[in-house]
Amino acid sequence: MDMGKELSHIDKAGNPTMVAVSEKKATSRMAKARATVYLPDPVMEGLRTSGGREEITTKKGPVFHTAIIAGVMAAKNTGHLIPFCHPLGLDDCHIDISVSENNAIITCTCRLQAKTGVEMEALTGATVAALTVYDMCKALSHDISISEVVLLEKTGGKSDYKRV
Repeated sequence: MDMGKELSHIDKAGNPTMVAVSEKKATSRMAKARATVYLPDPVMEGLRTSGGREEITTKKGPVFHTAIIAGVMAAKNTGHLIPFCHPLGLDDCHIDISVSENNAIITCTCRLQAKTGVEMEALTGATVAALTVYDMCKALSHDISISEVVLLEKTGGKSDYKRV
């Protein structure tokens, strides 16, 4: 079996490789991903609304604000973290965090004009924001869990996708 014909990131000799995108046309692309963080009652007790935004503040500082910054930084650096991701200059990265019952719902939306998709950037941004929430709240409880890291939507490139 010629693995190079079966797998996009394996060359004809069976070695890992990046996919060449130089011949592709740059298009407008968007991806949206979500991560869910379960926050047990000891963490939720610190939830306050200030200026119309919900926030948890721990000894480490404002949890959601810090998670947003970490998520954006991670999305911008995805090409350095995931071996075959092309380094992309994002045109926009927006992270939204909302609270529903005992869950922090983190949504990361990334946009750019490029020759390759931005799904991994959105997934990385949502995941690192979720990990930051965990890190900043773990002194209050270790019963925090991260679940449902999913791609919600992508546009541009060969095909569009929307999770139903």
